[in-house]
Amino acid sequence: MSGLNGVKKRLRASFRALAGVEPVAMPVPSGALLIPPPVLSSTVSSAEPPLSSEEVPPSEEVPPSEEVPPSEEVPPSESVPTTPFEIGRWLAASRYLHGEGLEIGALNQPLRVPPTAHVKYVDRMSVADLRTHYAELAHLDLVEPDIIDNGETLTTIASESQDFVIANHFLEHCEDPIGTIKNLLRVLKRGGFLYLAVPDKRFTFDHERPSTSIEHLLRDHAEGSAWSKHQHFEEWTQFVHKVEGEEAIAQHVTFLLDIDYSIHYHAWTQFELLELLVILRRDFTLPFDIEMTLKNELEFIMILRVI
Repeated sequence: MSGLNGVKKRLRASFRALAGVEPVAMPVPSGALLIPPPVLSSTVSSAEPPLSSEEVPPSEEVPPSEEVPPSEEVPPSESVPTTPFEIGRWLAASRYLHGEGLEIGALNQPLRVPPTAHVKYVDRMSVADLRTHYAELAHLDLVEPDIIDNGETLTTIASESQDFVIANHFLEHCEDPIGTIKNLLRVLKRGGFLYLAVPDKRFTFDHERPSTSIEHLLRDHAEGSAWSKHQHFEEWTQFVHKVEGEEAIAQHVTFLLDIDYSIHYHAWTQFELLELLVILRRDFTLPFDIEMTLKNELEFIMILRVI
């Protein structure tokens, strides 16, 4: 029971911090997160830290017979989340993700969800094709997609059909983030929840890249991404893969474009992400309320509810 009380105490502290009652000291991500990824990096940010392998001490174990409310129920086969990063994600997922929903681009790190959430996984390729296309994924235990579809458009998913959608470190890979959010909201039922987690560029290998402006996003949405795609790949090549020399950069950009590699097209801090939400709600009149925002170490979590 002491372990459950400890988790409840941490969750209550997080809620008080979100309400502005008291601050939470966020640990500074380790320097390892700033190391650029290999030349071909995963389609999910390699800056995302793995779940802690540290075992929960016996004093914090939850007795098997202990009953807990659905919103605080502990995943049946996993340890209680103990690190601030794990607790942040569990705080959002256990509170809002219930019923039938989708996760886009989970790869080897599907979001931990409560037992009341039933997830179908969406990706643009099968596991076999992902391993062929991205050699660095060959050794990873990847989630087999239930649905093969473009996560930006979700053309095979009916409108107003889902209780929740998880886009965890996905939005930065999208060529048209505004159009993507429109489609993610489209497939949600009224009252459904969109879980968005986006890396804060200051704490990842994107830290040297300029932040994507609202004007840039508006033009991508209005005109398509053809005008900016090459620019994004040049940024990635120079600031993430650290390729030097005009000819070498040009060759590397061409290589990545030819294989349609999934880079971080966009890079933001939490300020720009909040600004984007305001624009979407005010200027595009998208039907959502902001239920929760959370600075979760290297990422920024946003929970939107369709109204």
